Amino acid sequence: MRRIAIIGAGQAGLHLGFGLLRRGYQVTLFSDRRPEELLKGRAIATAFMFDRALSYERELGLNAWDRETHWGAGIHLDFCLQPGAIALQVEAALPRPGQAIDQRLKFARWMEEFERRGGQLIFKGATLDDLEQLAASHDLVVVAAGKGEIAGLFPRDDTRSVYTAPRRQLGLLTLAGLKPWKIALDVPIKFTFFAGAGEIFWIPFHAVGGINCYSLLFEAHRGGPMDRFGAAASGDEMIRIAREIIAEFAPWESATVRDVALTDPMAWAKGALTPTIRRPVGRLKSGRVVMGLGDTVVLNDPIAGQGSNHAAKTTHLAIERIVERRSRPFDADWMEALFEEYWEKESKGITNFSNLLLEPITEPAREILGAASQNPALAEWFVANFNEPQEFWPAIGELAEAHKLIASRAAPAS
Repeated sequence: MRRIAIIGAGQAGLHLGFGLLRRGYQVTLFSDRRPEELLKGRAIATAFMFDRALSYERELGLNAWDRETHWGAGIHLDFCLQPGAIALQVEAALPRPGQAIDQRLKFARWMEEFERRGGQLIFKGATLDDLEQLAASHDLVVVAAGKGEIAGLFPRDDTRSVYTAPRRQLGLLTLAGLKPWKIALDVPIKFTFFAGAGEIFWIPFHAVGGINCYSLLFEAHRGGPMDRFGAAASGDEMIRIAREIIAEFAPWESATVRDVALTDPMAWAKGALTPTIRRPVGRLKSGRVVMGLGDTVVLNDPIAGQGSNHAAKTTHLAIERIVERRSRPFDADWMEALFEEYWEKESKGITNFSNLLLEPITEPAREILGAASQNPALAEWFVANFNEPQEFWPAIGELAEAHKLIASRAAPAS
């Protein structure tokens, strides 16, 4: 039985642990927080997951909330060239619905289930000394924790990292009491884009306490007119600021948030991150190597809603390749080859789509979205590809390809 240690009990680390337990590996998982600390702690992320990523959780029997949550049935997008005015709208149902589970609830339950299935769970913030000991006693050490000194083991990939500073300031609130929208979609995911200012994302959410509600994520251009959450020190202040931003930028949504309240006192967060791609091999002082996975090596802005989807997809591939390795060593060359494979299959498309949304809209994207606002078939293509972002290319990157796509989905002449 091969022994594998995993640092980090988030989406990638826990998913990897369950997948390897199922295949007969001896797995030790390190978490810096206990389940009860997670449940009482600060909100982590919105983390909406589309169908393919969810299918990998279903394969492992981790879909504990399927009968409890309200599913996101489709996506509605409002594009505003100036505050208070919608320039165009795109709306379509997803081929299969998705869901967002409060990660405090999800990871707490998964940790308990991990131990029930025979995994060893150690509650400790792992250090570099711990990594040395683990690398000496285990066949493979995987780092799926994107922060702290351990993350510094993995060199930045300057050829793939576009940014050196955050592009957005983030404000997150989990809210009950939203007034339902009068649109065709039953439980919509809503994206509201404001040119030059930022975005608001409205995500159907299953929160701590079993509450079906919405998670609102504000993505503000740094130093811009929506960048107002920096001084907020409480959930009430976050809600007040959110209402002010909505009243100014999307006044048609003011009634939507008139009677909202946080689902729990800690159901809010703020901050920023720098999208960064890192190399997958961490080299210890002893010369031994550890492998990075998930946010440790591919960290994107949440603007495209792909973080947990990326973690699930790349981890699913990693499980397959670990099993195929059988008794051969997990050396640096193998780690690099695995990373390049999931970069080409998953990470590149997700990263390119995330970065595309962080920048002013390109001409091919503008042409596609303009046509999609009038053409339901094209809207369905655009919405469906949130599940498979690599399918946006080449159409979303080249004007000639965009025109081909638009023509191919034009309604036949009557």
